Amino acid sequence: MKTRTIMIFPEFENIDVINDIRKKYDPLAELVLPHITLVFPFNSELTNEELNLYLKDCLNDIQPFKVELEGFSMQEDKYGNYLFLNVVQGMNVIKNIHDMLYKDKLKQFDIAYDYVPHMTVGKVSSKAFLDKAFDDVNKCNDKFSTMVKKISVEMIGEHDESIIIIEHELN
Repeated sequence: MKTRTIMIFPEFENIDVINDIRKKYDPLAELVLPHITLVFPFNSELTNEELNLYLKDCLNDIQPFKVELEGFSMQEDKYGNYLFLNVVQGMNVIKNIHDMLYKDKLKQFDIAYDYVPHMTVGKVSSKAFLDKAFDDVNKCNDKFSTMVKKISVEMIGEHDESIIIIEHELN
């Protein structure tokens, strides 16, 4: 059974700014494109066909929407020391999609985490390094804006690489 996850891969004109930050601070930068996670990694008996049908069903009424990211935050928890790029527009739509996907067929994978839409741009080894990275990225005043037109399902390969297996176009 392969581990899959459901994400938005936004396409920003200035994506190179995000890529440069991720190269410094995100160990997954070379393995997966910049993304907003909707459903965290899960192992399910659902086939890709069944998952695709579930996506179509859940996302039937979701139209393309604008997303804007700006500013950074940091979080320390039991999973690590994280650096986030904040979603400032489109947050409610993203949260709604997240909640819809975790109902029904993916409900068992919901860890009842307080979901706040964001893009992870760093995961570092220590609180001191996190503070330093946070100071560094706060020099960036860029805004990142695009229309979200599709939701993707990624399979995580045996070397943690990202393999896109489903792309659902929003109506």
